[in-house]
Amino acid sequence: MLRKRIGPLERRQLAPTTSRLPGEPKASSAGQHWEIEEHYTQHGNVDTATLSRLPAHLLNAISNGNIADVPPTRWAFLDTETTGLAGGTGTVAFLVGVGRITPQGFAVRQFFMRDFGEESSQLAALAAHLNDFDVLVTYNGKSFDAPLLETRYRMNRAQPPFERLHHVDLLHGSRRLWKLRFESCRLVELEHRILGYTRIGDVPGEMIPQLYYDFIKRPRPALLEPVFEHNRLDIVSLACLTAIVPRAFQEPHEIEFACGQEMIGLGRWLLAAERFDEGLSLLRRGIDQAIPDDLMFKTLWEIAITEKKLGRGPGGFANLAQSHNPYRSQALEELAIHYEHREKNLAMALEFTEAAHHAKSPSPTLARRRERLTGKLAKAQRRLL
Repeated sequence: MLRKRIGPLERRQLAPTTSRLPGEPKASSAGQHWEIEEHYTQHGNVDTATLSRLPAHLLNAISNGNIADVPPTRWAFLDTETTGLAGGTGTVAFLVGVGRITPQGFAVRQFFMRDFGEESSQLAALAAHLNDFDVLVTYNGKSFDAPLLETRYRMNRAQPPFERLHHVDLLHGSRRLWKLRFESCRLVELEHRILGYTRIGDVPGEMIPQLYYDFIKRPRPALLEPVFEHNRLDIVSLACLTAIVPRAFQEPHEIEFACGQEMIGLGRWLLAAERFDEGLSLLRRGIDQAIPDDLMFKTLWEIAITEKKLGRGPGGFANLAQSHNPYRSQALEELAIHYEHREKNLAMALEFTEAAHHAKSPSPTLARRRERLTGKLAKAQRRLL
């Protein structure tokens, strides 16, 4: 029977630390290891049963079109806890958690090695489990978790199971969406601010390697209870954010954004993906919100540059040229270039060049342009005489 997870504070109050590890020993083709499974029906403001109704095309936009039709029950959410934070061949993933979406809620299975001799069995069981999935979802997993595990498989003379899986690293989409809004896009930060879940008594990540080494020296289950919980919360938060971030990229104009910074962050990604009309629309919506001046002017500049690239005229530069801001002189230069080469209006080009010259410190480029335009105008006037 599924049960609703209780928070860390309630766990402390209602149940003292156990004298044995949660879960049970498991055998694999390579020996024996330990496994733990827990289920979640609610996490912060998310009913995890709704995750099974996510559309199969949801991950398409953030996977460069590689994941067009994979149902959410075939997505594996993976996170590791390791003996070191820097990676390298000496770092071992002593705990690997894999979350999966079910019609009833969200389940997390953890593969744990009680000592280093159980690594081969742990990895074999993990590989067998991943056979049930087509997509791997991580948070910074392309840089850390997946390479580390691939190294461990090879050092154990086993084939890594990741090559056939489509890998989505949600960190990159989360940063694009929220880096302008929040100082940090750490998973625990987004868990609190976006999902409405606050951890109480969470073990700091930098303490986890030492807790495992302490467990190896003297196996006390209480040492690792908070580590298991930390890993599970990372995974269930990852799954809940996967219901939010890809949808913003897939259907940007159907999302209720909390602030202009989110619109601008997503708009920049759409421009990079050459979805120009959608991107420009979001940037314009973003600058209509209450945002810092430096971000507003930078966004106006990005709009102007994009419109120039698309051949839509100099209107964006004209907007920036009308007021004092960090991009005014550059906008005036762009207007001078436009009127000289596109409009063939040398007088207007010279006027904007003079304005740009006065708006910034002396520039050799501006001086040469002014000299060239002055010469062209003088020659044109002589022809008229």
